[in-house]
Amino acid sequence: MGKQVSQYDKIFKENIEAVIPSLMQNILGITVVESEELPDDIQHTKERKPDVLKKIKDTQGKTFVLHLEFQLVDEPEMVYRMADYHIMLARKYKIPIRQYVLFLGSGMPKMEIRYESELMRYEFPLIAFTDLDYHTFLKSNQPEEVILGVLADFKGDSPETVLHQIIRRVEETTQGDLALKRYFSQLRVLAQLRNLGQILRDLAMDSITKFVSVEKDAAYMMAQEKEQTKFVSYLLNETSHSVEQVAAIAGVSVEFVKSVQQKIPKDK
Repeated sequence: MGKQVSQYDKIFKENIEAVIPSLMQNILGITVVESEELPDDIQHTKERKPDVLKKIKDTQGKTFVLHLEFQLVDEPEMVYRMADYHIMLARKYKIPIRQYVLFLGSGMPKMEIRYESELMRYEFPLIAFTDLDYHTFLKSNQPEEVILGVLADFKGDSPETVLHQIIRRVEETTQGDLALKRYFSQLRVLAQLRNLGQILRDLAMDSITKFVSVEKDAAYMMAQEKEQTKFVSYLLNETSHSVEQVAAIAGVSVEFVKSVQQKIPKDK
């Protein structure tokens, strides 16, 4: 089992509870009446825990288990993992299960979403953020959700236009300099997934410089490069993606991926 892609996972773990209600309403079409957190230890031998696991009652009076997975890498084995979760959840709770995979990577994922055999058929809905209108996120009053707009479909608008709107909206929805610094930092990380890091830095300097000195910014960039190197190493070691695919997923150049590849021991 490879190392977690900690930088991106950390953002979603920190922000998940703030964004879930709106995601359910605006993206999944679920209007919640009651929501109850469920324990994620559905099986002690599972190598991973579900990202989101809730018992939901909606406005139609239906009660079900909601299981969400946020996926950064286009994982070929995803259908087996989701089917595995489905059976364990159905066995434990004995109520309907609704599952969704929300894909955060760039481009359209190619992972299989259905499995069929002679005796069973299973399928899960796959939602790619690149299919979602960024305006949906701009309308939110939660800065944790606003920053996700950088991963959505820009609808033909220029990256500069979209990023400018996101920055302004984050400022409008955030109280306190410490929180604003946190969301700007998170936005910078997410922007890398779309190769927008430099554009964001150029565009946001007026806002960012209120919180980050030149020295700290240099240290930040060094830390970012270290995290990018870890992420690229993970993709090279744990997936079958080509160098070009790894570069696209990680939001770095092909040359950067090749430089990391050369440093990986040949026996690994």
